[in-house]
Amino acid sequence: MAQVDIDYLKRAKKRRDYSGGAISIILGLFGIFSLWPLLYMFMTAFKPLEELMLYPPKFFVMNPTLKNFQDMVTVTANTTVPFTRYLFNTVLITVVYLFVMILVATMACYPLSKHNFPGRNFLFSTITIAMMFVTAATSVPSYLIINGLGLPNTYFAYIIPGLANTTGVFLLKQFLDGVPNEIFEAGKIDGASEWQLYTKIAIPLLKNAQATIIILSFGGIWGESGVAGSYIYDEQLRTLGWFMGTIGGGLARTGATTAAGLIMSLPTIIMFVVQQTKVMDTMAHSGIK
Repeated sequence: MAQVDIDYLKRAKKRRDYSGGAISIILGLFGIFSLWPLLYMFMTAFKPLEELMLYPPKFFVMNPTLKNFQDMVTVTANTTVPFTRYLFNTVLITVVYLFVMILVATMACYPLSKHNFPGRNFLFSTITIAMMFVTAATSVPSYLIINGLGLPNTYFAYIIPGLANTTGVFLLKQFLDGVPNEIFEAGKIDGASEWQLYTKIAIPLLKNAQATIIILSFGGIWGESGVAGSYIYDEQLRTLGWFMGTIGGGLARTGATTAAGLIMSLPTIIMFVVQQTKVMDTMAHSGIK
């Protein structure tokens, strides 16, 4: 019997499990495929005009040049409003929006997760249903609210509509549901107030989830351009995304347009690459597959 077991173990050692390697190769190929558009955008930004006009287009740049970026600087230098003004508006709106959005989302998710009040399930169901509505479906109500509050042609017109970020509330609430209630009960026993439970326990525990929401929201507010046509009439209040969208126009500005597209995309890409582990951790704890 012992001899049989030894022979079986020897045969088992000779077998090799290739499933792990095969899965890694497949996932690697999918990863390269998903990076293809980003790599193409990067290559296109450095193509000279004659390569941009090639048909069929070439994926890799043959004669890289910085002229597209020089053309972009030339275009921005000839505007009535300085380029730095558009950049300042965008940075200010992005920072204020992300801060207020995180504040609103965390203050909403805490009672939804850790307090059993009447109508809690109905309220959370409403928030979940609201996630199905696209931005275009809420554009008219948003305009009526902004106009009714007297906020057109102000920075608040960029910030207020985005605060109804139900996705952020959903993710934060699901993440906080995974935190044992005993932690908050222990805080209450030690005499902590609700505000202290929120600021000293809930906020630190939601650090990864907050980073995820910031990453998911950053791209939308950084490249914001659509709202400008509805709420903003003063050129001094326009954003960088709106201005970059106006660079295109004619064959001569094709290169400048590709450079502008790369400039607008890089901050979002860099932020995601740096914080991707927090995104995966949040999605896993939130029950999203």
